[in-house]
Amino acid sequence: MDLQKKLSSLLCCAALISLFSFPLLISAGDVVHDDDSAPKKPGCDNVFALVKVQTFVNGQEGAEFVGVGARFGTTVGSEKGKAKKIHLTLSDPRNCCTVPKNQFTGDVVAVDRGNCTFTAKAVNAQAAGASAVLIINDENDLYEMVCEPDETDLDIHIPAVMVPKDAGLFLEKLLAGNSSVSVQLYSPERPLIDLAEVFLWMMAVGTVLCASYWSAWSARESAVEEEKLLRRAVEEIPDTKSGASSIVDINTTSAVLFVVVASCFLVLLYKFMSYWFVELLVILFCIGGVEGLVTCLVAFLSRWFKSASDSYLNIPVLGTFSYLTLAVSPFCIAFAVVWAVYRNAPLAWIGQDVLGITLIVTVLQVVQIPNLKVGTVLLSCAFLYDIFWVFVSEKLFNVSVMIAVASGGDSGEDGIPMLLKLPRFLDPWGGYSVIGFGDILLPGLLVAFSLRYDWLARKGLLAGYFLYTIVAYGLGLLVTYVALYLMDGHGQPALLYIVPFTLGTILTLAKKRGELQILWAQGRPVKTESLY
Repeated sequence: MDLQKKLSSLLCCAALISLFSFPLLISAGDVVHDDDSAPKKPGCDNVFALVKVQTFVNGQEGAEFVGVGARFGTTVGSEKGKAKKIHLTLSDPRNCCTVPKNQFTGDVVAVDRGNCTFTAKAVNAQAAGASAVLIINDENDLYEMVCEPDETDLDIHIPAVMVPKDAGLFLEKLLAGNSSVSVQLYSPERPLIDLAEVFLWMMAVGTVLCASYWSAWSARESAVEEEKLLRRAVEEIPDTKSGASSIVDINTTSAVLFVVVASCFLVLLYKFMSYWFVELLVILFCIGGVEGLVTCLVAFLSRWFKSASDSYLNIPVLGTFSYLTLAVSPFCIAFAVVWAVYRNAPLAWIGQDVLGITLIVTVLQVVQIPNLKVGTVLLSCAFLYDIFWVFVSEKLFNVSVMIAVASGGDSGEDGIPMLLKLPRFLDPWGGYSVIGFGDILLPGLLVAFSLRYDWLARKGLLAGYFLYTIVAYGLGLLVTYVALYLMDGHGQPALLYIVPFTLGTILTLAKKRGELQILWAQGRPVKTESLY
């Protein structure tokens, strides 16, 4: 096996193991929930909402921070234009566990977390004349402030907002330097639908669509060559024309082992997530992305540069490559290197999506499920895997392992690279909408299988399985985004919705048509007409 085939196998494994990601709205800051022991009650029944804290230093607009409103107190308005600029001052004592010594006359007061309840701090700040209270957390996440279970008759009529530790340090430094600091508090609403979700849905469905047609076309070309060779009674297939050796068929054993390996890999990422670990993932992603980009460009350009694509050069140690592959490889390598260096730039998501899409398309071209039995085992295991690591793991690890890994954990990096992402265009909170490779790859294997079967069986669009399977994939992904909004943006395991749609559709349709046994065991029509 030459280097090119080895790299293909590597990218297949790396891409399939990236199952752990899913559609996730990355908000501005991590929010810690603590609502189980403190149910809603009168005076403590606000809906948690993110709050923007815009600062003004000596009259000039400064940094903007993100906080979260409390369950108690009044809520912050949503319109920036109506939000007042209010002077900020520090509490004395800093924890505000007793009524501050100084009167605030409508100021916003900044207090430290700890030593007493959140409601006590708000009550004391209110008694001293504050118009709002900013509670500075002792960590860099956001904590949803609730009331104590035994607290009753709360009469807090000023807003209380939690801000992260780094925001508090910034504000304290300004105030210690005798700067005049004012803040503007407002909580803009997120749009019901952002264009990012629409385009991301189109990208996912379009990627599966293109990859399926390429896979089906290759399968038909291979079948035509095989038929020609059989008719001519040729016993040896020329190496330069046969692509069969580059196809990797999954079996039931490897489908089950995949989930085990992916789970182990996910736990390793969660336990050892660090800056250097993310850098290693970036390198692996670039290797796979380069291979995918080269493969797609060569396939696209070969129709115009057929001579270069059919002429090969044997390089010692590395293997045999076409002249066209050697010509496009430097460009692809440079593209991946530039993305890796500038991956935190505002437009770096474009390069990540290009590398990711070509990687997914190449994997769906190389890796195939031979029949519906393997597809059912693989997707069923992935279905359970996704549910476990998104929901059940939260009870075992006190955090959703899959969400923690997808967001980068404590690595200081903005998430792992095995995601397609788009900036949220209409969202005042910014951030990205993302979808993991696994949510495209795994259903894509089933969709590509359905189209290969349709073409080999010479079935029309309505009489086949592909049309219904690709529509089911699109609907399943759409339902995922609906669930995402209904769950207040909490990351959803897309395969929870996609697998029942896609797998259920093809199984039901095959059963109804009396073709389930053929699809289940063979995956190919028993007898077909001539393909050429």
